[in-house]
Amino acid sequence: MSLKLGVNIDHIATLRQARREVFPDPVDAAAVCLSTGADYIVVHLRKDARHINEKDLAHLCKYFPGKIHLECSVAPQMEKAALKYKPYSVCLVPEEPGEVTTTGGLKFTPAVIKRVAQMIEHLHKKHILVSLFISPEPADIRLAAKLGADIVELCTRDYSEATSAAEARKLLQDLALATLLAKELGLEVHAGHGLDYHNVLAVADLGGISCMNIGFAIVTRALFAGLPTAVSEMKGLL
Repeated sequence: MSLKLGVNIDHIATLRQARREVFPDPVDAAAVCLSTGADYIVVHLRKDARHINEKDLAHLCKYFPGKIHLECSVAPQMEKAALKYKPYSVCLVPEEPGEVTTTGGLKFTPAVIKRVAQMIEHLHKKHILVSLFISPEPADIRLAAKLGADIVELCTRDYSEATSAAEARKLLQDLALATLLAKELGLEVHAGHGLDYHNVLAVADLGGISCMNIGFAIVTRALFAGLPTAVSEMKGLL
């Protein structure tokens, strides 16, 4: 059975924002992705709204109910947006000022743990599934289960940036063990960050992961092959 594919369309909005235009519209991109192999549409609503904005989120949740997976920080304004527009699921991610992209999993300080627990409770009341973006560390997986998360998304950044075959094998083993533990604790397992057409197969072959969330590689492939081809090629690998 093939894995599910969540296509992150943030960089469709990045292109729009580069010219401060009204196109390309993320809604159009979502329609193409869903018709050519994507199972979910992933968007990251950041505090600075540098690509996806609240209007985009509102339209996407309206036109594609049950298909929108929102990534956001634990900031109160992000929680407010999630509760207002009610995506299918929300992935809580760390967010640092000025970062180019998410740099790793959540760091579970006491303050973060408190906010995560609050957001899980509030989102569950609206029947929204909650995912936590975490490093493949046993302690973080156990905490995610204790906090009541439905899903963990294992950060594959280190694997995707491995500089040797030996390092990649070690990091794949870490992902495999993390997946086993998460499944034993009743969590659904997703994976993402830095995955592309060359490195995704090894992660897909681990077993136990139900969904891959991939964006940048697909959007850049689309520049040369077209979005339908880029999505269908990635889905074919999974």
